[in-house]
Amino acid sequence: MSPRLQVSATRPGSYPTLAEALLDAADGDTVVLSSGEHVGELDLRGRALVLEADPSATAAVGEGTDAPAEGAVRLTGRGYDPTVRVHGGRLTLRGLVLTADEGHVLDAVDAELVVEACRLEAGVGAALRATDRSRLIVTGCVLVGGAQGLVVEDSGGTVVQTTITGSADDGVVVRLGADPELRDCVVRDSGARGVYLYQSARPTLVSCEITGSGGTGIAVASGSTAVLQRCAVRGTGGVGIDFAAGTAGRVEGCRTERTAEPGVHVDPDADVTVVEAATAAAAGVGSDGSAGGDPERVEELLAELDAMVGLEGVKAEVRSMIDEIQVNEWRRSAGLAVGGASHHLVFAGAPGTGKTTVGRIYGQLLAALGALPGGPLKEVSRRDLVGQYIGHTAEKTAAVFDEAAGGVVFLDEAYTLTRQAGGGGNDFGQEAVDMIVKLMEDRRDTLAVIAAGYTAEMIQFLEANPGLASRFVKTVEFENYGPEELTLIITRMISAGDYLLDDAAVPLLHDHFAGVQRGADFGNAREARKLFEKLRKVQSARLRQLGERPTVAQLQTITADDVAIAVSS
Repeated sequence: MSPRLQVSATRPGSYPTLAEALLDAADGDTVVLSSGEHVGELDLRGRALVLEADPSATAAVGEGTDAPAEGAVRLTGRGYDPTVRVHGGRLTLRGLVLTADEGHVLDAVDAELVVEACRLEAGVGAALRATDRSRLIVTGCVLVGGAQGLVVEDSGGTVVQTTITGSADDGVVVRLGADPELRDCVVRDSGARGVYLYQSARPTLVSCEITGSGGTGIAVASGSTAVLQRCAVRGTGGVGIDFAAGTAGRVEGCRTERTAEPGVHVDPDADVTVVEAATAAAAGVGSDGSAGGDPERVEELLAELDAMVGLEGVKAEVRSMIDEIQVNEWRRSAGLAVGGASHHLVFAGAPGTGKTTVGRIYGQLLAALGALPGGPLKEVSRRDLVGQYIGHTAEKTAAVFDEAAGGVVFLDEAYTLTRQAGGGGNDFGQEAVDMIVKLMEDRRDTLAVIAAGYTAEMIQFLEANPGLASRFVKTVEFENYGPEELTLIITRMISAGDYLLDDAAVPLLHDHFAGVQRGADFGNAREARKLFEKLRKVQSARLRQLGERPTVAQLQTITADDVAIAVSS
């Protein structure tokens, strides 16, 4: 394990300043910074170092881009030089807040720069600039302010799950043959273009969101080649995506809303393949900006919801939410203010009460209203999200959200994420929860998350992360089915299986369900399903004893005696 050099003005045995620690640090060492402010304007040349926040410090990246960073480790620059410049070598930064008044915050030249869970606050310069064949690995960061948020020239690497917001000019600039991959990133409220690619840039953008830019959302110019996959561009002053003459690339599964026309513009002299690109009109928004949606489909889905057995309170809650979403879409089309669009829900209650079915209908309703692009319901549990080593969980969780793009992520038994497996310390469930919180915020306009489980356990789950409860707009309570409802459910199963139930058998079913103990393990509709399977076995045993081939009527009929035998076993 590499040596760790502690920097603290108050802790005995520590280096009083970062500058003194760096004088003694050897390649491969880790410098740990205590809470508070440290002087930046570092010029590191050919070094291999790690600078990280003390574990006791407040996280650098809070719940949102405007989250206060009190108690965090701050590295500040006051002059025209970068707060940190790294020339050659490898530098890793973890959990730090870096600020600059005049210069760039981070400036990498021919270096490998790893930035994890950091917050970069720029004044005049760029928040992060990489040049001269640098390689970036940026994960889970926030870049705020500056003339540009991220500048990559003649360099590459990956930028993942990072928010770039409030740039005075372009949010992201890629040029001079640079080929970075931006994945699951948000570029928000840029003064000019959201993303500007020029001078033979060759980037890839996957599942990125560009919103609120003063000009074009994604502009591709001067011989650049861009691959854009499942990106969303919204609320821009210019067109959503623009490929100029002489450019090339691919646009796959991207979506544009509330942009200048057209949503996606490709010059006739550009070599670009557009696959499944959705403009506002294709998403159910009229060319005049009116929210059209698909009213007939909405009514079909509401009728399907109404046809479900019981769940009157759930149906009323869903209808209430759909009414509000519809009115918000009308307000938006009229140019009126609309609150934040989050569609995440908690479904609390016992198993077998139709939570997954209601979740599927809810997601389809959002798509029919134009509130979501439309996509699958991806039902997942702990094993689908939690990995076996550091970083694996975040990767698996992000992949699940990619697969559910435009639709619903349904977290079944979500509370198991906050329970350590076997009571050990090496459990990554909490890492999954933290990642889910970030993705819920970053993709709140492109998918919905439904967390489901027992009521008491879901309360504990929501307490696992300070920002988790605030991400969900409502908790919908699913009550246990009563005997009348369970009787109706099983009779529907019998009819759907091409069976006929003897009239005398119905009271026996009702009496059975009325007497069933409804403990913590009661399965509701699952109990009805298990009883139906017993009825089929009892009927099969009876028919085999006839000594002759049964008639069609006999093959179909389930008798009162069959029910009596099944419920007594």
